[in-house]
Amino acid sequence: MSDTDSMLAQQIALFHSQINKKRFNDESLRILESVLASNDVKSLFQLRSTLKEFIRSESLSAIRHIAAKTVDQQLSTLEFFVGAFAIIGDIESCLALRYEALVLREHKSQIHQWLQVSPVEWLNFAEQSLDNCFYAIAAKACDYALSCFHRNEIVRSKTDESCENLQLTEKITKLKNCALTLAASRSVKAQAAEYLRKRASEECNSQPPICKPAPCAASTLYRDGIKKRNDWKLNASRRVVSSSSQP
Repeated sequence: MSDTDSMLAQQIALFHSQINKKRFNDESLRILESVLASNDVKSLFQLRSTLKEFIRSESLSAIRHIAAKTVDQQLSTLEFFVGAFAIIGDIESCLALRYEALVLREHKSQIHQWLQVSPVEWLNFAEQSLDNCFYAIAAKACDYALSCFHRNEIVRSKTDESCENLQLTEKITKLKNCALTLAASRSVKAQAAEYLRKRASEECNSQPPICKPAPCAASTLYRDGIKKRNDWKLNASRRVVSSSSQP
C-alpha cells in the first residue's frame, strides 16, 4: 500500500469514527472533504458510492436517535447530514433532509416563532427541487410558502411591502403550477409506457403458435422420388405404344 493509500485509509477510518461517536460538526465535514480530495477518478467514484451508502445509513440512525432531543440538536444534526450529502454529491438525500429540516422548523415555529420559515426560503427550496426534477416536493414547498402569506395575512395589507409580497405570491403560484404540470406529465408518460408494455405482452401471448410443416424423413422423400420416376416412365411407355399403333 502506497503512502497516499495509507493516508486515505486513515482519513476514512477517522471519518467513520467521528460519525460513530455522533460528532456531527464542521470538523467531520472537513475530514469528509479531505477524503474526497483524490485525483484518481475511478477510485473516487467507488469511494463516493461507498460513502453515500454509509452516510445514508448513519443519517437514518441519527434521525431516529435525535427524535427526543431538543429542536436545536435535531436541526444541527439535520444540517450536518445536508452538508455531508452535498459534499458527496447525493442531491436526492440532500434535498430530502433539507425538506425535513424546513418542515421541522415550520411545525416548531408555533412555539418558537424564531424558527418560522420565510416564504423566500420555501421558494428557494422549491426552485432547487424543481431544477432536480423532484416535482412533487417542489409543489409541496410552494404550498408551505403560500401558507406563510395566508397565516400572516401579509397580502391583505395595503403597504408597499404587500405589493412585493403579491408579486412573490404570483411567482410561487406559477412555480407550483409548473411543478404540478411536470409531475402530471411524468405520471402520464409512466402510465403510457406501462400500458404499451402490457399491450405488447398481451399481443405476444394472444398470437397463435406458428405451425411449421413437419420435416419429412429421408426414406419418405426417397420413396416419393421413386414413385414419381416410375409414373413418368409409365406415361412415357404409353405414349410410345400409342404412337406405334397408329397407321
